Amino acid sequence: MRLATLLILIPVAAGCNMHSKNPADGDENVSIKADENGQVAFDVPFANGQFKLPEGAMHKGNFDIDGVKLPPGSSMTGFNLDAHDKGATVDMAFTAPGAPDQVRSYFLDQFKQKGVEASASGDGVSGKSKDGSLFTIHLQPAGGGSQGKIEIQSKD
Repeated sequence: MRLATLLILIPVAAGCNMHSKNPADGDENVSIKADENGQVAFDVPFANGQFKLPEGAMHKGNFDIDGVKLPPGSSMTGFNLDAHDKGATVDMAFTAPGAPDQVRSYFLDQFKQKGVEASASGDGVSGKSKDGSLFTIHLQPAGGGSQGKIEIQSKD
């Protein structure tokens, strides 16, 4: 997942505010944050900077866990990746048109179809991806639908 996220930066890096860093200083942390307005800030071992995604790009983001995508009609509203030598944390915020119970049912059904370990937990869903990463999806009512947050903990 880290590689795919980093590859997204390559085509946009040409038009961003970027500063080079000294990769020999032992700093192997990676941080990428994006907000609902498409403002992206990144800090990788060789550079840090910021840029703005084109209008609507954040909302149309393609995110999945083992092939399970966001419910139809959903929009990404924020993204945060913090990766270190011994793991990574990904937090992604989204909105969905259905009520929290509908969204929870959607995820549980989709994970079951893909053979991913998942169960209802508190206000959402928790489970383990096929590569062993733990994930939690929190849901709450918002407007005429739901807002949610997906948290993924990876050890590699």
